[in-house]
Amino acid sequence: MKTTLLVVGRTVEPYFITAINDYVQRTKRYLTFEMEVIPELKNTKSLSMEVQKEKEGELICKAFQPGDVIVLLDEGGKEMRSIEFADYMKRKMNTVNKRLVFVIGGPYGFSQKVYQAAHEKMSLSKMTFSHQMVRLIFVEQLYRAMNILSGGPYHHE
Repeated sequence: MKTTLLVVGRTVEPYFITAINDYVQRTKRYLTFEMEVIPELKNTKSLSMEVQKEKEGELICKAFQPGDVIVLLDEGGKEMRSIEFADYMKRKMNTVNKRLVFVIGGPYGFSQKVYQAAHEKMSLSKMTFSHQMVRLIFVEQLYRAMNILSGGPYHHE
């Protein structure tokens, strides 16, 4: 199984880039993982929130491949503890044949087209985080899940 984190727009803060890249490299020790960036829209000041969501949604859906299992990182999704997420990943590694794709949307969330394409929604917290911070939190939790599954020392419980 390949695992992909699909994000809208590049990460700009150097300290986030460094930390994200560190956890991406650590995670690659355990599974095939990549972060795919959809370029952010240009001239968004002239676009309404809904139009921006629709245009981003089209780009997100174009990135999907046949057979993908799509999980939206969404405030309305299911919350899990780290141990539960590790169990979730174990189940997915046994059942997903192609790609498991986690998606972080743009600043206004997802279009209806993206919600319709999704198989599941997952929430990292009831709190709101910046999109750059969500990327870091997710890759750290993915690394933690893989380390838990391998019996590594990273997680203490």
